Amino acid sequence: MITVLSGGTGTPKLLQGLKEIVDPSELTIIVNTLENDYFSGVYVSADIDTVLYTMSDMINDELWYGVKDDTFITHERLEEIGCPELLRIGDVDRATKIQKTQLMEKYGLSKACEIQAKNMGIKSRIIPMSNENSDIKIITDMGELEFHDFLIKYQSEPEVIDVKFSQVKPSEGIIDAIKNSDAVIIGPSNPITSISPILSLDGVREALKETYVIAVSPIIGNDSVSGPASKFMKALGIEVSSVGVASLYEDFLDAFVIDIQDEDKKVKVNQIINKVIITNTIMNNLDAKKNLAEIIINSIP
Repeated sequence: MITVLSGGTGTPKLLQGLKEIVDPSELTIIVNTLENDYFSGVYVSADIDTVLYTMSDMINDELWYGVKDDTFITHERLEEIGCPELLRIGDVDRATKIQKTQLMEKYGLSKACEIQAKNMGIKSRIIPMSNENSDIKIITDMGELEFHDFLIKYQSEPEVIDVKFSQVKPSEGIIDAIKNSDAVIIGPSNPITSISPILSLDGVREALKETYVIAVSPIIGNDSVSGPASKFMKALGIEVSSVGVASLYEDFLDAFVIDIQDEDKKVKVNQIINKVIITNTIMNNLDAKKNLAEIIINSIP
């Protein structure tokens, strides 16, 4: 059994490769829920939906958000009648979100995800990190911003001073999934807003110390492959490099994958993590995704 800790962009690319070389029924994916919120009356769990769409081959893998070839009739009509949306939600995607909202109100988020995954023919287990409402604030030179305002409305442009998020309880089954895994893979998601919230859950770091953990750096050189991770790391006083990411996972990490462009950082990373794997981590096609996944799986003792 393999458990993957995931956010919404970098790690789903790796999941595309993993599900080609590992039996999907052997995968458990724990997904960040910190950025979940209501938009236009429906519950939006962007990272969870991205994982659902990835594992069911529905993902729009140009944007890594929403469903490929979706239409936007409802979104465009809302704008026409004076109800513009912050998020651009497609019609098929909206149906998924409406169903999840209804299921969640009846059964809770974990069960809602389980039902949707089964309906999509997904054999992997997908667990939201928490069933509790959470909150994240980005403290900027413009003041305190909601995460989606920072990301979408202001295009991640404000200077970041701090990142604050609420503490929530882990979903049932998360600790057992980690402890019972042959390995845990931390994907190349934003280490501050995607992975750190999962690591902050009660018992998670302790459970990770009891199993083999391998992570992929989302930073190449001195910048993130995608998204504002580098801004968040800098604001928190963490070196924006693979070295900085390694320091965040130091207490439980057994192996760390860095990009070939970061070969000059191997010595420094080795001072933090004993086992360092250097390979191409840029996943711009399926072969690259499968190759990285295979290297990770082959590293597991």
